[in-house]
Amino acid sequence: MTKNNGDQPAQPTMKAISQNALGEPDVLEEIETARPEPGVGQILVAVHAAGVNPTDWKHRRFGAFLGKPPFTLGWDVSGVVEAVGVGVALHKPGDEVMGMLPYPYGAGAHAEYVTGPARAFVPRPAGLDPVEAGALPLVSLTAWQALVDLADVRPGQRVLVHAAAGGVGHVAVQIAKARGAYVIGTASAPKHDFVRSLGADEVIDYRTQDFRAQARDVDVVLDTLGEETRLRSLEVLRPGGILVSILPNGFGEVPARARELGVRATAMLVEHDQAGLRAVAGLVEEGRLRVHVSQTYPLADAAKAHEEGETGRVTGKLVLTVRP
Repeated sequence: MTKNNGDQPAQPTMKAISQNALGEPDVLEEIETARPEPGVGQILVAVHAAGVNPTDWKHRRFGAFLGKPPFTLGWDVSGVVEAVGVGVALHKPGDEVMGMLPYPYGAGAHAEYVTGPARAFVPRPAGLDPVEAGALPLVSLTAWQALVDLADVRPGQRVLVHAAAGGVGHVAVQIAKARGAYVIGTASAPKHDFVRSLGADEVIDYRTQDFRAQARDVDVVLDTLGEETRLRSLEVLRPGGILVSILPNGFGEVPARARELGVRATAMLVEHDQAGLRAVAGLVEEGRLRVHVSQTYPLADAAKAHEEGETGRVTGKLVLTVRP
């Protein structure tokens, strides 16, 4: 798709989802805008699919790290390399890749094309279709960085994963199992079979049970919920255990309470990480990790994806499909 202004060279354009105001899903609109060009060390990717994550609807509503609109959301990318910038040797046009754009300021995946650092991408693993590849990067890197880089989960340890049927949670269960851990997950009763199918050893119904009575002597807690849950979670850790929260806002009294209990607590934001993504891709190729796509939406229906995501009932991931 191009624009042609008289005798001027045609300028490539693309469709993207943008917003001019913060607010409800209806602020999202499909626009036609200039197609980006890869800069030094960057690649241009023709997007096939792009995941939708809680951080997307939080930024849509509040601006968060991105500030005032206009902006295009999306950090998960699956697609084909269209062009490469100066200095790029890892990828070439035609390569099928997946990646996570630098968080938080690299957003822009909810579009037909996107540019990003070459080292934010890896080859799409065999056995992972483009839609699944578009769902995996952000949640898998979040789980990997929390459980492996920060908590250093080891065989035989007990790991508690909150919201174990959610985007980050369902991948975290599998990564912890791949590391040899005994995994306990929290989820609503209708999702227990799903969480067990991922390899969880125990599942707790957070609606009817106090997880503190069920989970004891835990080595690692992955907090995906925040608020009072992380304070209560400190009580299930064994001395020296660690809680890793993926929600750094409002961490407040958690560190002080952790010190009182003789445990550790830290909070993180996910980072693009080629080494971590290659490790995740390896688990996929070994058959030890799969991503569950709950529903897909065409790019133009991004607002509907946000509406569904904000119900809080999604199992696994939602994905925007940009190309067949």
